[in-house]
Amino acid sequence: MNSESYMQTVIRRFRRHHLAAVSLLVLFVIVAAALLAPVIAPYDPDELAGPFSGAPSREFWLGTDQIGRDVLSRLLYATRISLLVGVMATVISTVIGVILGLIAGYFGGVADMVIMRFTDMVMSFPYILLVLVAAAIFKPGLWNIILILGFVDWPGIARLVRGNVLNLRETNFVKGNIVAGMPLRHILFSEILPNTVAPILIYATSVLALSILDEAALSFLGQGVQPPTASLGNMLNGAQSLTVLTTQPWLWIPPGLVIITVVMAINFIGDALRDALDPNGC
Repeated sequence: MNSESYMQTVIRRFRRHHLAAVSLLVLFVIVAAALLAPVIAPYDPDELAGPFSGAPSREFWLGTDQIGRDVLSRLLYATRISLLVGVMATVISTVIGVILGLIAGYFGGVADMVIMRFTDMVMSFPYILLVLVAAAIFKPGLWNIILILGFVDWPGIARLVRGNVLNLRETNFVKGNIVAGMPLRHILFSEILPNTVAPILIYATSVLALSILDEAALSFLGQGVQPPTASLGNMLNGAQSLTVLTTQPWLWIPPGLVIITVVMAINFIGDALRDALDPNGC
């Protein structure tokens, strides 16, 4: 009887979640469209290509905004920017959280106490307030927002990694490496970290979704990506008036739908990964 590999088991479990499989396909299409924006966008996102606030037509599939820019072109580029913010912020927060979690969990003692008290202090602040204050202190812009979100999203990952490391350092294979005199970097990055990747990956999906939402919220409030650079949040910012909401839905429905679709797809994929990577699953 042929036993399937771990990766085959993960794929088989993941495919049982039909909604997650569809979400993965939808997310792939959206990411591909965003990456290929310079190729498939009908106009430059900043070009005044048509009439002011023009309704959707054969020439402008999603209409034009208040100053005549093509909404479809801006939507493609905006999705690209928002995904960039989400991915880069997630990478930064994950790296910080993993390093601090490894140090706190493996060494314990003073290092653990200092790192965890600092983590508790950061987590004690209301999250959205912390982000807004940081955005107000630093000049709004693409890379500032990436750094702000990256440096406030790490505590959850740090606590997760610390908890896993505390369990793993008591296992026989880690103690065996210590007795054998293996280098610290080998123990941390070749023995402990690979056994912590699954929960990190699952948690990172929630951080990714949250970062995309945070970017949209900050840009909507004028504290994020600044015009003329298009992002999903600042596209919604231009649709605050009641007139636009009621008579020009093409200005706010497309970016709103993209945000909802991307965040829901990421969350469904994260849920499926949690079940697929569960060592106790069947």
